[in-house]
Amino acid sequence: MGPSAPAPSHGRSAGVVTMAASGLSNQVGAAIGSLAFPVLGPAGVVAVRQYVAAVVLFAVGRPRVRDLTWAQWRPVLGLAVVFGTMNLSLYSAIDRIGLGLAVTLEFLGPLAIALTAARRRIDACCALIAAAGVVTLMRPQPSTDYPGMALGLLAACCWASYILLNRSVGRRVPGAQGSATAAALSALMFLPVGVVVVLRQPPTAGAVGCAVAAGVLSSAVPYLADLFTLRRVPAQAFGLFMSVNPLLAALVGRIGLGQHLGWAQWASIGAIVGANTLSIAVRRR
Repeated sequence: MGPSAPAPSHGRSAGVVTMAASGLSNQVGAAIGSLAFPVLGPAGVVAVRQYVAAVVLFAVGRPRVRDLTWAQWRPVLGLAVVFGTMNLSLYSAIDRIGLGLAVTLEFLGPLAIALTAARRRIDACCALIAAAGVVTLMRPQPSTDYPGMALGLLAACCWASYILLNRSVGRRVPGAQGSATAAALSALMFLPVGVVVVLRQPPTAGAVGCAVAAGVLSSAVPYLADLFTLRRVPAQAFGLFMSVNPLLAALVGRIGLGQHLGWAQWASIGAIVGANTLSIAVRRR
């Protein structure tokens, strides 16, 4: 084929490296953002993250807001509400139960979407494995934080809704205009939160810096990386790598924040990650 033949392999390698960097960036960003919780609280950190995401997505998507019809606005508005609620519930869960467990519970959202769309016996087995992991995570113990667990499950529901709404927005609004508009609306919704946080307790430069870093590392970098990756890596491989995110979150929480997990919690994370990995991997056959 000539000298250009190795390009696809090189592109896939670059895509894999980008996926790894994106996943690590997302979890490191959340960990850094959690350092600002004592000053800004989860809501304040999420507000700053939404502002950063809005600036980046608006610059990339360049939406023509005035040209949108009401049929296009409806899913965009829903996406804006879900986007903000998802991040707020996730960061509130991180504050209560730690990074690894919060991200694992949130991951149940896309896993549920994938499994409910399938009709194979292996998918039923994967659903049972994931359910066993959830039951183990939420088993009654003196230290079990049920509000934190509930917030993690709310984040999962929001992520599932986010996926479905994104599909609807993608069909109705060209390019990234819908996502950019939703991010901007979500940021506007969080403006009052930012005002309240500032009036309640003037934020320190360090706290604001951590929140901005969370916005860049957990919103801007993953979004731009996904645009790059999906052009070079098959969707199935992308889904397989996404399965590793709960493990990355647990490791970042352990190394960066000193959040220790017991063997049962590690086993639960492994079961949920394994269920998704198995479900995606067997689709190749």
